[in-house]
Amino acid sequence: MFKKSETLALGCDHAGYELKEFLKIKLAETGYSVRDFGTYSTASMDYPDVAHPVASAVNEGQYSTAVLICGTGIGMSITANKYESIRAALCWNNELAKLSREHNDANILCLPARFIEAEKALQAVLIFLKTEFAGGRHQVRVDKIQIK
Repeated sequence: MFKKSETLALGCDHAGYELKEFLKIKLAETGYSVRDFGTYSTASMDYPDVAHPVASAVNEGQYSTAVLICGTGIGMSITANKYESIRAALCWNNELAKLSREHNDANILCLPARFIEAEKALQAVLIFLKTEFAGGRHQVRVDKIQIK
């Protein structure tokens, strides 16, 4: 479970900019601290230019959790999952956000800005942040993800 005393890494491409800005404001209003990795406008840019710094920072332990947003969420999740300790989950509703934490110990939530309403995205993020990893049989499965 993510603690409000921690800082959440947040990043997006141009398609996710408006949703990122909305989430940044709403998360701050609920007491969360956010580090904004960009992008900082709707000008076209390449999602890996944000996904790599965010995923790298989580992978290196600078942040325990992050949210990445692009048009579909797919590009961000593919890029983030290139890092060894990253488990980035593409979620578009509350149940997926909850299960990605409970069952997969996901540490990056990827959102599809073009396919989710802002309020629903906020609820998914809050559920993601508040849900604890269940461990047990799920830990065995998560352990099998890494190539050894």
